[in-house]
Amino acid sequence: MNARATTFPPWPSIAAIAEEVSAGRSTASDQAEEAIRRIGQGNPSLNAIVLFDPVDIRRRAAEVDRRAKAGEAMPLAGVPVTIKDNLWVKGLRITLGSNLFKDFVAPASAIAVERLEKAGAVIAGISNTSEFACKGQTTNLLHGATRHPLDLSLTPGGSSGGPVSAVAGCLVPLAIGTDAGGSSRRPPAHTGLVGFKPSFGAIPYGPGFEEPVPWVSCVCPIARSVAEAGLAFAVLSGFDPRDPDSFALPAAHGPDREPIIAFTPKWGLDVPVDSEVRQNMRDVAAVLRAAGLNIVYHDPAWPEGIGENALMPLQHAGLAAMYGAAWRENPAQIDPDLGAQIESGLKFTGVDTARAWLASDKVARAAAAFFVESGVDFAIGPTTPCCAWPIELSAPPTIDGTAVGGRGHAVFTPLFNHSGQPAISIPSGVNKEGLPIGLQIVGPRYEDARVLEIAARIEEILAR
Repeated sequence: MNARATTFPPWPSIAAIAEEVSAGRSTASDQAEEAIRRIGQGNPSLNAIVLFDPVDIRRRAAEVDRRAKAGEAMPLAGVPVTIKDNLWVKGLRITLGSNLFKDFVAPASAIAVERLEKAGAVIAGISNTSEFACKGQTTNLLHGATRHPLDLSLTPGGSSGGPVSAVAGCLVPLAIGTDAGGSSRRPPAHTGLVGFKPSFGAIPYGPGFEEPVPWVSCVCPIARSVAEAGLAFAVLSGFDPRDPDSFALPAAHGPDREPIIAFTPKWGLDVPVDSEVRQNMRDVAAVLRAAGLNIVYHDPAWPEGIGENALMPLQHAGLAAMYGAAWRENPAQIDPDLGAQIESGLKFTGVDTARAWLASDKVARAAAAFFVESGVDFAIGPTTPCCAWPIELSAPPTIDGTAVGGRGHAVFTPLFNHSGQPAISIPSGVNKEGLPIGLQIVGPRYEDARVLEIAARIEEILAR
């Protein structure tokens, strides 16, 4: 393995930080100073954080300390957190990883950011994203490439590479990303973290930038444990009238029996998976069964011809609608990989786009039917078919010796954006080079609490 990032000890859990600050045994300012120290020393090699202002961080921490002294209850009191560079934070420069927004200052905060700050979290920086948050590697012309903390020659994936690199590199204990096709599940899988994509609408979205595919993207907590992701989710979730797609989750309910968990090695798709990932999944299934979990082998049944290629026209067409004119006017200002997506979108007809929307609807219905008709409560399988790859490549050219396209590494996650179902990635092991592998756990829509619960059980079993 090549050079690693600067090594820091792991942070205490975010619950422990909040407890210490709330009890007066620490202060938000103490936690902020530690984050400032770590970011200052560690970020130059990682390029995880693209906006870092110690004066602003200290101001935010001092306000949390004032609130704590006044006796205000704050579940994330003093917790340093980074925000992905596609989510608005009022008064800060948020660029969407693009030259088109290099001077943009957010006029308002996203609802999720408001809720974090109300809960006492301290924004410690803005973390890098691929341009428009639409690429499986985190690099852009404005801020450059984000590197993998375990091996600086590798990418952490994308588009939430900045958030995961900040947490995996121990710069901060918590990060907030987004996920429209796996962007906050695949990078956590590549870096040994937990990334939780909730049911669509469980965490309100916006105000903020337009989305190329408006009703698939979710705000996602990224942390080191399921418990931490769950605590952040509790703070972030719930209805807000500013987002018409948001809702209050129903009370958790499930059958009065041990849950049935479907193990699906390739999520029902005919795609290549690296041999070490396949073996890890088999080992995980065996360990869980030996621990008493009810594991059955069962694949989802997807409509014929449905997969990543059937859905990507939506992203390309959306990008073309939003940024096609800017690309045609001056292509040098946009990442060529994004330019290729825009060019693709400009060529699609209305019929092509409608066909992709119909495919999205078929995916959602097939995924919902899987849990109803099979009788299973959850499904588990690989988050990604491969581990992290060299940073100079936008995607791995081959997987398991088979040539794949630019999205071959991303085939298992987008389906559950289009289904609207909760999905979480947790660490499940490492390959022979010590690179992390992730296990994706999916449940029916609105069963977010139960997905977090079973993920915590699986996490505990795998850690034994």
